[in-house]
Amino acid sequence: MKKTLITAAIALLGSTAALADEPIILKVAHFWPPTAMSQQKVLEPWCAKIEQESAGRMKCQIYPAMQLGGTPPQLIQQAQDGVADIVWTLPGYTAGRFPSMEAFELPFMTNRAEPASRAAWLYYEQFGKEDFANVKPLAFHVHDEGYVHNNKRPITKMSDFRGLKMRAPTRMTNKMIAAFGATPVAMPMPAVAEAVSKGVVDGYVLPWEVIPAIKLHEMTKYHSETEGSLPSLYTTLFVVAMNPAKYDSLPDDLKKVIDANSGADFSASIGKAWDVSAPPAREKAVAHGNEFAKISVEELTKWRKVGDKLAESWVKEMNGKGYKGQAMLDTAKSLIKQANAQ
Repeated sequence: MKKTLITAAIALLGSTAALADEPIILKVAHFWPPTAMSQQKVLEPWCAKIEQESAGRMKCQIYPAMQLGGTPPQLIQQAQDGVADIVWTLPGYTAGRFPSMEAFELPFMTNRAEPASRAAWLYYEQFGKEDFANVKPLAFHVHDEGYVHNNKRPITKMSDFRGLKMRAPTRMTNKMIAAFGATPVAMPMPAVAEAVSKGVVDGYVLPWEVIPAIKLHEMTKYHSETEGSLPSLYTTLFVVAMNPAKYDSLPDDLKKVIDANSGADFSASIGKAWDVSAPPAREKAVAHGNEFAKISVEELTKWRKVGDKLAESWVKEMNGKGYKGQAMLDTAKSLIKQANAQ
């Protein structure tokens, strides 16, 4: 009996030691295809970095294209509930749940993703922590300039929007599209290609990188761009968020690895990846023979007045919800300006 107990104890110690040597696997979920820039140029290098800095004690298992189940709007809840350990998603997919960060989705706020993404993190630290208390944000970022794409006609003036059904990703972009005269149709990005191919929508607003990733350049005739030196028509805010319980379960030294690869620098690096991705993605639409139009600076002045009204309305709405609306808007603009100047 004694020998049996000793043998069992040794076996248990051996199995425990083996378990201790096994790496911690982080389940990372997102809605893009595995070939998308967001996985290949951001998530995979980030995962490789935390694996290296943890000496192989942490590794990622990436689940693209909603492989863990659910829909893109459910990703943030999956991070909260622990279905996934880390998710990459849009707060705007769950309209009204994260109002504090919507300032970065107002029209004509940004024109380069890298500095605006750094500003988004700094803004979150001042105004967004309460909204995101149920997850652990690792990064906030925006994409590069958002443009207008459709199959009906070139859009060079606001009246060209009339009668069009346009897909937009968030509450703020839906409001913008409606103010321009189109009928907004809200849907997550993975649904856009099918909606365009079946004529459910006439067009959409998206940055360049996303378009060839889901072959939209092969389904779209017209692309309308704004002057690059001016703030872009719109952008969308993204979050990379971690399950808090998973983070808390990590040893202190591994928490430091996560912390060292989170925050303003990580946010800015994601924004930079989007900035760099735009020209080659645009070239695929050029090569396909699509038609391009430029919205004049004079015409954009009219559009920006609409954007200003939407911003005023947003401030009032935030004030009504107990937020400091004007301070939030002013801070977002100031942080973006400071980041652009660096």
